[in-house]
Amino acid sequence: MKISIGNDHAGTDYKELLQKNLEKSGHEVTNYGTNSEDSVDYPDFVHPVAKDVENKKADLGIIICGSGNGANMTANKHQGVRSALCWTVEIAKLAREHNDANILSIPSRFVSKELALEMMDVFLNTKFEGGRHQKRIDKIPAKKYCS
Repeated sequence: MKISIGNDHAGTDYKELLQKNLEKSGHEVTNYGTNSEDSVDYPDFVHPVAKDVENKKADLGIIICGSGNGANMTANKHQGVRSALCWTVEIAKLAREHNDANILSIPSRFVSKELALEMMDVFLNTKFEGGRHQKRIDKIPAKKYCS
């Protein structure tokens, strides 16, 4: 699977751990994140991940910042991106099953590295259920509701 990953300074250690795990599992990883703990602006590292998912250059994306909120908001500005801010394994699973989320947003200051690994594993290995959930996904694009 092709995975794009991006992070700001608060997620560098997490990104390195997740990327190593992904590559060890045979995934192709594109790293757009910073490799430093020096302060940076998360949109600079999240937009490329979201573009890859939007343009189908990546199957899924993972983004990491301190709260996960800024990265999540940035990613969701892209058409066809459904980024989910997750802080439990169950939320990561439901984001895939019910919302067909294609980007996992991790709040590095609020979850352990072990939990981040578990969430990533569940996110990557959970399929969208479709069915009753598909009609809801079809209603997400704002252009259908905003003039």
